[in-house]
Amino acid sequence: MLKWALIFALVALVAGALGFGGIAGAAAGVAKILFFLFLIGFVIFLVLGVMAGKKITGG
Repeated sequence: MLKWALIFALVALVAGALGFGGIAGAAAGVAKILFFLFLIGFVIFLVLGVMAGKKITGG
């Protein structure tokens, strides 16, 4: 998901540099949504990993 967020961010930068404002805004919006979804998923899996690690080690 982070890969797609970076791709859309790059598309937004290129489209903005070439003067395509609508496309750049839409691509930037999609990139922002995908990045925040990635961030939420990362935090959830990080917490689950820490909790599973504590169960395995008995801490």
